[in-house]
Amino acid sequence: MAGASAILERDTTSSTELDAAVAGVEQSEAAWTAYVAQHPRATGYHEWAWRTVFTRAFGCEPIYISARRGERIVGVLPAVFLDSWLFGRSLISLPYLNYGGVIADDAAAERVLFEYALSITRQKRCRHVELRHVEQHFSDLPCKRHKVTMLLPLQPSAPMWEALDRKVRNQVRKAQKSELTYASGGSELLREFYEVFARNMRDLGTPVYARRFFEEMLAAFPDRARIHVVSLKTTPVAAGFTFETRGTVEIPWASSVRDFNALCPNHLLYWSILASAGDRGCATFDFGRSTPHEGTYKFKEQWGAQPVPLHWEYGLVDRATLPDTGPTNPKFQLAVSLWKKLPLAVATRVGPFIVRAIP
Repeated sequence: MAGASAILERDTTSSTELDAAVAGVEQSEAAWTAYVAQHPRATGYHEWAWRTVFTRAFGCEPIYISARRGERIVGVLPAVFLDSWLFGRSLISLPYLNYGGVIADDAAAERVLFEYALSITRQKRCRHVELRHVEQHFSDLPCKRHKVTMLLPLQPSAPMWEALDRKVRNQVRKAQKSELTYASGGSELLREFYEVFARNMRDLGTPVYARRFFEEMLAAFPDRARIHVVSLKTTPVAAGFTFETRGTVEIPWASSVRDFNALCPNHLLYWSILASAGDRGCATFDFGRSTPHEGTYKFKEQWGAQPVPLHWEYGLVDRATLPDTGPTNPKFQLAVSLWKKLPLAVATRVGPFIVRAIP
């Protein structure tokens, strides 16, 4: 295995397992990109450029697996090897993100990809392999259905505004009358975004990602990754980070400063993003991952978004139970409580070192 640049290829013409081979990076990137671009179930996170983000932002080892029949790719599985001091070793598709897993031409190719990933899991002495799917792919694997994504079909802003719940429209109007302003852009808004994001993560008791994570995403996807900021005069009070793929705009990260919640900055933030996306002809807005019926779920539901269950499937190696790395795990409640009390500067400085261990 050749470190972070390894591309592991598996031939599906035979049931005999072949040795892993390191392909030329340029050749593999072109073939991988072409396959993902034409696959109907591919997400933006299956794209090759994420390998660079994982490597540069987290120091992780990406292991990208392709299944082939002859010279033709018939399936891919992007994965990342994590050696976490907190949770042990694992192979995850994909950590830190909402989606990943296998995409393939048929069930046979899907199975080959999973089996090969499981063999790597054993070679690297991992505890499990985790595949983050929207639809379930393997009926024989243990599966967690603890999260949903919230999707909203988009229209041009005028009819979409009329379709909104009256309460939501009133909250947007309140924000507009409260001297709040909205701006969208790229790296020039990163400081404002990160200021809001880091503070909100501290307030939630969650370690914050390093600023470099967002820098690398902006660099890898300059035309599709965008920052959105709502400010009160010169003070940023709400912010979001969006990622666009094939007519779907997703907002994986959004935050606001609680002290200004009465002004409804989140409503102005989301409406501004929705209106712009709808007017540009985008088809779907993905509000991101939520726990059913909790606070963020209810916020997204009021916009008319509908839940789509997510399926996280597992190949277990040396454990009998599914991993629980979420902040709601009772084991972490004391740590969450203490983290909320840290000075913001300390939480922001220390958080990136801890969050690398939390997939």
